[in-house]
Amino acid sequence: MFFYLSQFLSFLAMPLTIIMILIILGALKFKKKWGKRLLWIGIGILVFCTNPFIANQALLAWEPEYKEFDEINSYEIGIVLTGVTNLSKTAYDRTFFNKGADRITHALQLYRMSKIEKILITGGQGLNPVNPQSEAELLRRFLKMTGVPAEDILIEDKSKNTAQNAEFTKAFMESNGVNTNQDFLLITSAFHMYRAKGCFDKVGLNTETFPTDYYSYDTKYDIPALFFPSADALTYWHKLVKEWIGITVYKLVGYI
Repeated sequence: MFFYLSQFLSFLAMPLTIIMILIILGALKFKKKWGKRLLWIGIGILVFCTNPFIANQALLAWEPEYKEFDEINSYEIGIVLTGVTNLSKTAYDRTFFNKGADRITHALQLYRMSKIEKILITGGQGLNPVNPQSEAELLRRFLKMTGVPAEDILIEDKSKNTAQNAEFTKAFMESNGVNTNQDFLLITSAFHMYRAKGCFDKVGLNTETFPTDYYSYDTKYDIPALFFPSADALTYWHKLVKEWIGITVYKLVGYI
């Protein structure tokens, strides 16, 4: 129930939801002074949230800096959080990726560079699965196709959110004789790293971070970047607001 409530609250607080409510109410009550005000506020928020320069600056401020591969120490296990495959498309001979494939491709690169000895993938099917396969299983299949030995791929495929990623990963390690007092390399999207790190700290797993899958890009000062409205910019605000709400909820319930 908690998960569905969290999703509903996120929906209500999304920039596009707020914009639509303000514009619709403003249009319905346009003859009233407060109706006009709501309409213009909705338009103003829409202009703000579709500006790519502003959205990118927010992302740059939020996402941690990337780390050079050469500065990463060696670890026994790299922990990869899922959330990068298209579970709405069922196939058994391939893996369909969404935005975020950096999580697994960079983990593969770290493995090839001997920065990590094993890759532990944590993540199940989400809240409303339509695909009988788990994300962890799909990513294991991908790694095996690239030549990673099966014994170097560990999967935890029951978790449905970040808090469970941490909780179930620790339980998996303990049940499989992995020393949980060592340091692990935590690999997930840059925008999601704060919450992920907090959850793993909470369950007592020591992790160093390796952010991937950046939404931000180098600052541009050209006309399109400064003034042209962008649907992508609105999507970036959606990701940020959803993550901030997630962090707030996780703190309230004690997950981080």
